[in-house]
Amino acid sequence: MSLNDDESSEVGMSGQTKLESFLFSCELSSKVPFYTFQADEEEEDDEELEHFLELRTVCLGEGAKEESNIVEVTAMNHQGKTISVPIANLHISCLPMVSLGEFELKAPVTLRLRSGSGPVTVSGLHLIASQAGECDLSEDDDEDDDDEEEEITPIKPAKKKQK
Repeated sequence: MSLNDDESSEVGMSGQTKLESFLFSCELSSKVPFYTFQADEEEEDDEELEHFLELRTVCLGEGAKEESNIVEVTAMNHQGKTISVPIANLHISCLPMVSLGEFELKAPVTLRLRSGSGPVTVSGLHLIASQAGECDLSEDDDEDDDDEEEEITPIKPAKKKQK
């Protein structure tokens, strides 16, 4: 399920969720074995913003050795407990890259190179969900009403030719 599917159910009738997406990438190696994705300190005070990390691909970089490179993600589960899960076990000769689809996690998220020396590049999207103001919603509603007022002519079935 993607974040877009939940927009209407999360917010209800009082407002809409505005979703912005930005490219995300980090490189893990023996020199830098982990990366923590989190909201900016300035934005942490703003309760209306939620930050998500949508992981898409994990791939070995140039110079990777013949070894297993295990990438692990640490985030909160639905009970608020921190949990660590391996998401990829890459090897240059048989599996240099894995596609994760739309694997969404709420910040903070830590990516760790559990085994191997890398380099491993993790990429995806940084999603920021925020509540749209009610004044924006009323303007959008007016525009939608105009569209509904236009009459759409129904399509008539084709007539059969008689012999």
